[in-house]
Amino acid sequence: MSWPVIVVTGANSGVGLGICQRLLVQLISKSPTDAQPHYNFHVQKSTTSDASFDGLTLILACRSRQRGEAARDKLYQFADEQVRHLEILPGYDGHAETFRKHLNIVVHTVDLSRIQTVFRFADEVIKTYPYVSHLICNAGVASFVSINWFLALKQFTMNWVEAVTAPIFYTQEVGQLSQDGLGWVWQCNVFGHYVLFRSLESHLAKYQMSNGARVIWMSSHESNPIYYDPTDWQLVKTAHSYESSKFQMDLIAHRLDQASLQDSDTLPTRHLIVLPGVAGTNIASALLDTFSSMCMFFAFYLARWLGSPYHLITGFKAAISAVHLCLVPLACLPTVSLTEFDDSDPTAKVEVGFRYVSECDRWGKERVGTMKLTRSKEHNNQCDDLLEHCDRLFTVFCEAEGRPLQS
Repeated sequence: MSWPVIVVTGANSGVGLGICQRLLVQLISKSPTDAQPHYNFHVQKSTTSDASFDGLTLILACRSRQRGEAARDKLYQFADEQVRHLEILPGYDGHAETFRKHLNIVVHTVDLSRIQTVFRFADEVIKTYPYVSHLICNAGVASFVSINWFLALKQFTMNWVEAVTAPIFYTQEVGQLSQDGLGWVWQCNVFGHYVLFRSLESHLAKYQMSNGARVIWMSSHESNPIYYDPTDWQLVKTAHSYESSKFQMDLIAHRLDQASLQDSDTLPTRHLIVLPGVAGTNIASALLDTFSSMCMFFAFYLARWLGSPYHLITGFKAAISAVHLCLVPLACLPTVSLTEFDDSDPTAKVEVGFRYVSECDRWGKERVGTMKLTRSKEHNNQCDDLLEHCDRLFTVFCEAEGRPLQS
């Protein structure tokens, strides 16, 4: 077997399901368009690499087996529809049927708020599959409990588009803990995925095809360092745990990518940061009734018509950046030379890399763009401390489970 083995967390709904659907559309085709380096940021506009595969193992990492199996059935039906569509086209070469024959969509349960299940999930994957080619860290939670209507009215009045792109009017629960006794949002969004990567790290390294394995970290337009207090790294005391967790994810992903690239002895496992844009998912559904949900979608479409490139609205369209980074040759992606931080001003920011962003035009035609990733010496120090905390906790959980530490 030489085709991809892709793990997607939170795959049964929202952007996670959209990523799975988009992967199927692309790989059922002999020439996947999302694999082509045709955007302005690409350093190469042509490639000899072949992104065509005769099969795929797609692992749906879900908390609920029932919802995961429902998503699996939906994806198989979706794949069959794509095959039927291609079969009737002139010049059809049979690739879609071959791919469908070798398509294996499987459900493995994992609850990122319980590290024991993360270990169990990783053990199942390592035992069952020869390698992992892609790990897409998509699952995420937010502890939204209410809407501050005064702040909402103020933000909508001052900047309508910003209000529906990076809202500041959601009230979030403070002090929420996981079953493991850690900050709930922090564990689900950051630490759970970190443990998952560490547990699968050696299996990712076994994928030696093309450019090596890739880990896709799903960030957010709400990622913001201004809310982050490094002394509250589990995000238990902050009223902005969601925004802070996405900032932490950016820090960790960039640092892991740097470390992997500097290890010249092995084919690097790349860590890439993605912003899916704005889509109508269930992350804030507990706060919305039918009418307010309709108003939300109307606001999204209005923002798009007012010029916002980030309101893709559907999970399938929002998935374009993640799927593009799964398939495009890595040699086509831009690189940033290492830049020295300003020792005289620890808050001075320098450009250190890119985040890849799902975008669209007013008509909803999707594309991929970039945002510069900037960091300061202060951020660098915060990342060092955060990874030290994560490594120490990882060791504690491994020892409690009697597991050997990953090198």
